[in-house]
Amino acid sequence: MKRRAAKQVFEKIEVLDAGAKGKTIAKAPDGRVIFLSNTVPGDVVDIQTFKKRKAYYEGKAIAFHSYSEKRTEPKCQHFGVCGGCKWQDMDYKFQLEYKQKEVENNLKRIGHVELPETSPILGSEEQYFYRNKMEFSFSDSRWLTLEEIQSDKELDDKNALGFHIPGMWDKILDIKKCWLQEDPSNAIRNSVKQFAIDNDLEFFNTRNQSGLLRTMMIRTASTGDIMVMIQFFKEDKQKRELLLDFIANEFPEITSLQYVINGKANDTIYDQEVICYKGEDHIFEDMEGLKFKINAKSFYQTNSQQAYELYKVTRDFADLKGDELVYDLYTGTGTIAQFVAKQAKKVIGVEAVPDAISAAKENAQLNQIENVEFYVGDMKNVFNSEFIKQHGHPDVIITDPPRDGMHKDVVEQILNISPKKVVYVSCNSATQARDLQLMDAMYKVTKVQPVDMFPQTHHVENVVLLERRS
Repeated sequence: MKRRAAKQVFEKIEVLDAGAKGKTIAKAPDGRVIFLSNTVPGDVVDIQTFKKRKAYYEGKAIAFHSYSEKRTEPKCQHFGVCGGCKWQDMDYKFQLEYKQKEVENNLKRIGHVELPETSPILGSEEQYFYRNKMEFSFSDSRWLTLEEIQSDKELDDKNALGFHIPGMWDKILDIKKCWLQEDPSNAIRNSVKQFAIDNDLEFFNTRNQSGLLRTMMIRTASTGDIMVMIQFFKEDKQKRELLLDFIANEFPEITSLQYVINGKANDTIYDQEVICYKGEDHIFEDMEGLKFKINAKSFYQTNSQQAYELYKVTRDFADLKGDELVYDLYTGTGTIAQFVAKQAKKVIGVEAVPDAISAAKENAQLNQIENVEFYVGDMKNVFNSEFIKQHGHPDVIITDPPRDGMHKDVVEQILNISPKKVVYVSCNSATQARDLQLMDAMYKVTKVQPVDMFPQTHHVENVVLLERRS
């Protein structure tokens, strides 16, 4: 039988650094690393451990002797309970420093490749209210704070419309004000919740799979368009129309009001029919004169303003002269492909999700871009020698894979093709570094540009330019 390690308390420990996944790092007297979740580098704290491993502890600060100069007062009343903005207590300039450091460390320690000097990270002009998409969950048994649990008062408001507590699939924190999406997002959420309570519309119970209201998605676009989509667990025409009519009347600025009836066990909508109730079944995003049509299922970078900065870096690194054939791997809805198309002879986009490719083709038509083509298929299968033979040998490859990075077969194929340049956009510099190491014999890293897409979090994007060795 495995014995659980007894909890230990270490006193007056200085927090030294920020690490992966938003954790901070301290050192125990025995030399082990301690990972913490409620401190800022520079704090001096007493730490109680709750997990012990061979090389590290996990713990939390239970007393503060002195506070770091890197601290700032969190704006959000839900900070520390909601897991969405773990770095909101750290001044933004220090957030950027640690993000830059993480990128550099990953490229050096995992990639083991020769690197140029990393360009200073591109910070976000907007540090709050920068997200264009938020998803909220309804619950009839909301997460209770410690104060509420310890209080003698009887709690009559058990309903919530907010976010999942980290690591708890059935616990929802009721959100009063979120600092991530601009108004009218908060007003819509709070009004919908109150109207639902006033009219006895049942909030969902995940464990029992019962209730009416499951989720609400709000999209806000740089064009001023607003999309709201309500997900119902079952059809109840009278109650459904009651709520949707209220939303339409209360917020006439909404340009797309949609709903889903989803009675399955999970609340993903990708296999569900989305029905337009009022307005259009889409909204538009605008970027440098290009319009991108976005429906309820579309992927689009969630920070529109920083997506523009990210794509400009990508285009600058590609440095197209007008006569190149460009392949855009993991093209998604084709935003990068269309963004660079006017500087290229032709762009070929490849993506595994059929709906994304349909959207890419539709947007290219909308933007009257005729030198792009999009193909659907699993990247490691479709991106093969036959595909290259059919569509031409690329001069430049742009790749923007998911967090896991590129499949080794895709890396191998890029090496077989050996284009002059590869521009590698990544949301995970650790897997990017792994892939760079695999390409090191043939390619040299000549530019590195981190971009902060998600202020108040530890997430960071990174763009690398690889040039073929002579």
